[in-house]
Amino acid sequence: MSLATHVRTLGRGPGRSRSLTREEAAEAMALMLSGAAEPEAVGALLMLLRMKGETAEEIAGFTEAAQGALPDLGPVDLDWPSYAAGRTRGLPWFLLSARLVAEAGHRVLLHGWNGPDGAVRDGLARAGIAVAEGPEAVPALLDRDRIAYLPLETLSPAIFRLLGLRPVFGLRSCINTTCRMLNPARAAASVQGVFHPPYRLLQSDAARLLGWRALTVIKGGGGEFERHPTKEIAQFGLRDSAAWEAPAPALMADTRRLNDGQEDPGLLTALWQGDLRDAFAEAVVTGTAALALDTLGVAGPEQAARELWAARTRSRAA
Repeated sequence: MSLATHVRTLGRGPGRSRSLTREEAAEAMALMLSGAAEPEAVGALLMLLRMKGETAEEIAGFTEAAQGALPDLGPVDLDWPSYAAGRTRGLPWFLLSARLVAEAGHRVLLHGWNGPDGAVRDGLARAGIAVAEGPEAVPALLDRDRIAYLPLETLSPAIFRLLGLRPVFGLRSCINTTCRMLNPARAAASVQGVFHPPYRLLQSDAARLLGWRALTVIKGGGGEFERHPTKEIAQFGLRDSAAWEAPAPALMADTRRLNDGQEDPGLLTALWQGDLRDAFAEAVVTGTAALALDTLGVAGPEQAARELWAARTRSRAA
C-alpha cells in the first residue's frame, strides 16, 4: 500500500474523509520512515492531519511504528523528552531537575531536538549531563551517571528528517507530538511538557492506548517539562495505566517569569554547586523534580526533592 491511500482517507472531503485507524497510522509512519514515500505525499498527509487535528489513535499508531524502528537502549526508569522549539525561553533549569532525579538512583534518559533554540544543548554540560554520541553509548552512560541525553538526530535520522520539515511547512505537525511520545527505551514512567494545553489530554490518551503505566503531562515552561513555582498547574496523564488528573499548587509567591532574560548557562553550574543562591530557580528545580518523582511513584515527592537538593551540596562537601 502506498502513502497515497492514507492521504485519500484523510482528504476525500466533507462527509467522506475520516481519521486514520491506529493500524493505518502505524502503516503510514512506517512508509514515511522507510524513505519510500513520495515527499509530496508526506507533506500532504502531515498537513491534512494538522488541519483535521490528530486523534489519540493516530498518535498511538505513529508512535508504535516509530518505536519499532529504534535500537535497544537498555533499561530506563524515566523517559524525559525535550522537543520545545522556535520560542525563546529562559535558562533550562529543568535539566538540573532531571539530574536531581538521577541523584535519587533512577535511570533518566533525556532525548530531543530544540530547533534553533540552543539553550538546552548549551546547558547540558553545565548541568553535568553527558550527551550520548549514539544509541550504543546510552547504557554505559546510564550505568555511570544514571542520566544521559540522546539527540534525536543520532537516535533516529529518519524521524529527525520528518521533524525537520517544520520550517518547510511553516507549521508544526503531528511528528512533534510523536517525538514527545517516543519513549525510546520503553520506560515505565514518562514526563512530558507541552506549549498548547489541549495536547496534554491527547498525549495522555495516546499513552493509555499504548499501555503505558505512568505519565505526567503539564503545560510547562516554553513547552518543556518545567514547573513554574508561582502558578498552580494542571497535571494530566496516567497512574497505574489509568487516566489521571491532579492540580499542583503554587510553591511560592513571586512575579518572576521563567524567561527573565538570563542566558548564561554557567548559572546552571553555579546553582548546582551552591555558588548561586536563587530561591526562584531552586523552586523551579525542586518543584519540577517533585513532579517527576511522583510519576515514578516516590512517596512524599516534594519533601524528597527538597532533601535531594540539600544533599547534593552536603555530599560534595564531605
